[in-house]
Amino acid sequence: MAGMCRREKISMSSSRLGLRLAACLLNISEARRKNIVENIANAALGKNGQKHPEVSVLNIFSDQDYNRSVITIAASVDELGNSVLAACLEAFQSIDMEVQEGIHPCLGAVDLIPIYPLTGVGVEECGALARSLAENLVQHVPGCSIFLFGEADLPEKRPLVQRRKQLGWFTRRDFHALEPDLGAAPARRCGLTGVGASPYVMNCNVTIDSQDLALGRAIARAIRGSHADGLKGVQAMAFPHEGKIEIACNVESFEGQEATEISEDFEYMSYSVLGDHFSYVSPHCIEARVKKLASDQRIGTIGRALIGFTPQECKNCAEYAIKESIGEFWKLRGGIFM
Repeated sequence: MAGMCRREKISMSSSRLGLRLAACLLNISEARRKNIVENIANAALGKNGQKHPEVSVLNIFSDQDYNRSVITIAASVDELGNSVLAACLEAFQSIDMEVQEGIHPCLGAVDLIPIYPLTGVGVEECGALARSLAENLVQHVPGCSIFLFGEADLPEKRPLVQRRKQLGWFTRRDFHALEPDLGAAPARRCGLTGVGASPYVMNCNVTIDSQDLALGRAIARAIRGSHADGLKGVQAMAFPHEGKIEIACNVESFEGQEATEISEDFEYMSYSVLGDHFSYVSPHCIEARVKKLASDQRIGTIGRALIGFTPQECKNCAEYAIKESIGEFWKLRGGIFM
């Protein structure tokens, strides 16, 4: 792969519109009832048809095998908390973890609420917003239980992957032994919800043309940032998916690394928010690495799916949608229902 990838720089340091925007990639444990997913998305926009001009649902990604949807909600930082709260209230009314089934690991009807800064706002403020949202959820939803991560998890600021390991998110659905950070012991219907904030985390999946789960897991291990030859900031798992194996990646943005410290073998994208500089591995490079590892085993790849946006795309779409007061932006781009 030497020489095939490059490093690009795109500025996100300020907004021409003067907006202070953040995004929530709301992960809910429902994908098979499209009307339920869209009701949750619409709840984020306002009540009784009164849409808020500084909130937009940018994308809905639903996967029926996983029975999981990711709803990308962007808003001014002053409005995002209420918007996400409204969507969560609708989700908790509509999703029952006692009957939920799906391949993807999950612990909650609303499984994950990450808040990411887009422009004009820092990750610390997003952390304060996440903590406030978590407290409101516990107050408004009987049986709601919360664990905190990232900038919302003070003072330790434990990352999401560490919290998930501690709670057994990857391996179990037994709520009884779980101890939440906020709320009572998890109820069977609601489960346990993660709430936190960090620099933007992109989701990128690559499907290999195989049903060999052991091979998929070996590829996932090889590309993880924790592996000696892995991709920095990448967390990966392998799942059976539509008769094949999908390598599902969380791609974290990481701070403060100079271009000279980054291997020329891989493609990194960089951006800035409020003067803080971040980099992340590009979707193209993740796909290329998976393709190489699969081809070493005489296996091909089928395709790549970006769950929503890169950080730059999310910021640009958010600015446009809010400038033009397009609440249902996902309808303009068609959404993605798989």
